Amino acid sequence: MTEHSKIDRKSAERAHKSASLFERADAAFGLDRIAPAVVPNNLPRTKRPPERAQASPAPRPAPSESARVQTQPAPTPRVEQPLALKGQRVTVDRGKLRDAGLIVPEEPVTGLLEEFRIVKRELIADARAAGDDASRRVLVCSPHSGEGKTYCAANLALALSAERDIEVVLVDADVINPSVSRRLGIEEGAGLMDALVDPSIKPENLVSATDIDGLFVMQAGTSSVLDAEYLTSARTGEVLDRLTRGAPNRFLIFDTPPALAASPAAELAAHAGQALLVVRADETSRAALDDARQLLSACPDIKLLLNAAQFSPSGRRFGDYGEREE
Repeated sequence: MTEHSKIDRKSAERAHKSASLFERADAAFGLDRIAPAVVPNNLPRTKRPPERAQASPAPRPAPSESARVQTQPAPTPRVEQPLALKGQRVTVDRGKLRDAGLIVPEEPVTGLLEEFRIVKRELIADARAAGDDASRRVLVCSPHSGEGKTYCAANLALALSAERDIEVVLVDADVINPSVSRRLGIEEGAGLMDALVDPSIKPENLVSATDIDGLFVMQAGTSSVLDAEYLTSARTGEVLDRLTRGAPNRFLIFDTPPALAASPAAELAAHAGQALLVVRADETSRAALDDARQLLSACPDIKLLLNAAQFSPSGRRFGDYGEREE
């Protein structure tokens, strides 16, 4: 029997605990018995990778020609100035106005003025709502003669001229039977037809200022057998555009021949944004009214104006306020 020597277990445990972690590992795994690795001297040296330079931002490409155009500020729209009306100044005969039963600007307010104030308010409101030049060109016509279209055109122009911020040009477009100059008591002269016949004539030079603030007159001018052809030419649009372009507060009121008697009314309707079709109460037939309206159909807005009415369906009466003693 082999004799075994006694092992002091406590002293062994104390020696094991006092050894370092590496010493205990050496005792357990025999690290001292492992041959050390030999590192050869001829290993190639690894090169240290070069430091990466900080990337600089790439240059921005130059904008193309189209991009330059887009980035430029938009040009300020040019506001066209209205042409000044340079015709010879004329004086309106107040006695002629009074004799013709027209509005006399300096006299007290009458029922007639109040009626035309209502008419002009609707025309102004519709023109401002439309916002174009054509809406400020108003055609005044009737189916037949004797229904009061010149009377209404003159009174409408006089009522409009009383507005503080409006210019109104009363255009005598009844080249067959011109009567505006006679109603206002002014001398006849060159006018609309002369500007249409001769392109070298500037139409603004044929529009006369009157001694009534805001009221201007353009007479019919020299008539010929080709009046209808001149009115249908492109020159008509050029003349009328020249008078209203850039002038948002300028109205043109056209007194035209009766629609069923001559063609100028139908021809001018294509250049007007509003039309007043004047019919005489208890005289104009429905058939005549329908025919006249059809002839003026080139105008987008046709209004009916009843003249010489002896009653009001609502019982309303204008012009007598302030006449009664309280």
